[in-house]
Amino acid sequence: MPRPITAQLAYGSATVVLATVTLLLASGTSSGPGVALVAVVSLLLGVVVAVGVRLPATLRARARSRTAGRDTATVPGTRSRAGAEAPAREHSLRR
Repeated sequence: MPRPITAQLAYGSATVVLATVTLLLASGTSSGPGVALVAVVSLLLGVVVAVGVRLPATLRARARSRTAGRDTATVPGTRSRAGAEAPAREHSLRR
């Protein structure tokens, strides 16, 4: 499991604090269950933000790995089997 980066910790913590203050001021709740609900919602929002900080880099890596195998030739009029990948074209040393 990878360790969280500094940006994830900073953005997640800031989101939790700001969301808690904002939701408490906006809702005007002072009861125990209301404050607990605001705290849970703020924590979940902070986790979503912290995970989302690294998401764009992960998506770029996934896109690179998916497009790496797309250098395959397809024959018109044929159907490929579901889940089967066509072999990648390789350069031949023969002429």
